[in-house]
Amino acid sequence: MTETTTDLLLGGRVALEQPALGLRAAIDAVLLAAAVPARAGDALLELGCGAGPAFLCLAARVPGVTVHGVEQDAALAELARANAARAGVAAVIEARDLRAGMVPMVAHAFANPPYWPGGTPSPQAGRRAAAHEAGATLADWVRALAAPLRHKGTATLVLPAARFADAARALRDAGCGAVTLLPIWPRAGVAAKRVIIRAVKGGRGPDRVLPGLVLHQADGRFTAAAEAVLRDGAAL
Repeated sequence: MTETTTDLLLGGRVALEQPALGLRAAIDAVLLAAAVPARAGDALLELGCGAGPAFLCLAARVPGVTVHGVEQDAALAELARANAARAGVAAVIEARDLRAGMVPMVAHAFANPPYWPGGTPSPQAGRRAAAHEAGATLADWVRALAAPLRHKGTATLVLPAARFADAARALRDAGCGAVTLLPIWPRAGVAAKRVIIRAVKGGRGPDRVLPGLVLHQADGRFTAAAEAVLRDGAAL
């Protein structure tokens, strides 16, 4: 990685230096950040943090959090450290496989893991790593999220809708219950392509399906609800 760009998220509240090519921040990172029920002073874990778009957006919404990030790509991890420092976010970023090492206890953990267990991978290495499991499975990601969670802490993931059953099963196997599903619809009346799924460590309450979020109006513009999240930093 030699070239980077600096891009703005949350209507300019977050400045993100990231690779000019390959794995770049997308809407999923902003939605993931909006779904974590963090409070000021909480310790957080993000797995596969990349250059830091999700934890930076979360810290912009909830100042005073501390972040432990894990990113396998050393160059992306270095960008995440630099982005956190510029933003004044207290962060420790490790460059390692998520299955190695240990993380201190945290209140909440979150991730935007690789989407698919197979399929035709992208020829671009960064995109390939982001989209397709390579070594670590979805169950591995969930176990690594759940392991350092305090009792009643939450694990949150953003995934394709087709994988929500796999994620819910993995969360329960890792000791997380009271699963909540939030659909993300491209437009009203269209099947959800993405979902946000969250569970509680040691949770025993009923599972829930939330009303969800419609991203676009018929003319392609963002809905007011989507604007509130993507530009204004509102929570989901």
